[in-house]
Amino acid sequence: MRDNRSTKAYWDEWILFSEERICKVQKIRESSSPKNTSYESQYVRDLAWRYLRLMLQKYSRGDAVGDFGQYFLGFLDAWEESEQIGKQVWGEEEQFRRHAWGVNLDHYIDCFWLTGLALALDISDELWRRLLALMGNEGEDALLDRVIASRQPGRTIGNKLCFPDVYRPLLVAIDASADQQPQLLRKFVENWFVRLKGAGHPSFPSAHRTPYWYFYGDKNLEGGAYFGRWCIEAVAAAKAFGIDDRLCLDHPNYPGDLLQDGRSPRYPDAMPVANEAVVPSRPVSGASWLRRLLGRS
Repeated sequence: MRDNRSTKAYWDEWILFSEERICKVQKIRESSSPKNTSYESQYVRDLAWRYLRLMLQKYSRGDAVGDFGQYFLGFLDAWEESEQIGKQVWGEEEQFRRHAWGVNLDHYIDCFWLTGLALALDISDELWRRLLALMGNEGEDALLDRVIASRQPGRTIGNKLCFPDVYRPLLVAIDASADQQPQLLRKFVENWFVRLKGAGHPSFPSAHRTPYWYFYGDKNLEGGAYFGRWCIEAVAAAKAFGIDDRLCLDHPNYPGDLLQDGRSPRYPDAMPVANEAVVPSRPVSGASWLRRLLGRS
């Protein structure tokens, strides 16, 4: 396993759950007419993000990275459908809060992760163009725009960072000399997770300024929400700018196998602590998950 916060049995159970959930939702969608409602849009978006979660779950379990690209088509199909429905039901303010990198930390991170996965997996040009269209925000961020521009020449680059407290160190690493980049990339990875806490835009309630997934794995690990804590942003930068990432390979948050399989640490199956209370294996409440997303992304 690449992630040692849980057992192989955990990953097996929840990867199977994700796969079955995707199949179930797809069958429901195929057998019913779409409804132009906010719930319907979020329901389909949840399907899209289930694909992303599945890729991260499989990475954590230790699966072969080369197999992950197959999930991008289903992800993009679902996200596109969600956006088409959403345009008919979301007002201008809601659209802005869902999509603007500058205010929605969750969406910014999602787009950074998707960019990193797309670059690392070398998805086709067609899928890349579809992903860019969905992410939007061209010219909004001095860092993510530059990473995307490594495969989209001529892209407008933002003149500021959307979340400088977290991501300025990565921009510094990109702009540094080749001999300094490895150490600076490592420094970014070491501080990435801690700096994300409370890093969101002040227009959001304080409780919602931390990434929605931040505490997954700390509580109710057996509930199935945890998919790993991977600094894909660093992988995206290493891929886009040819940064030597070897100093990062032993860090538990750095997913180095995305760039070349077999480099990152592998862990034996973890054993539950004796007499530890076991929480029933149930997925995170769908209602609370939807409420969280509807308010934030």
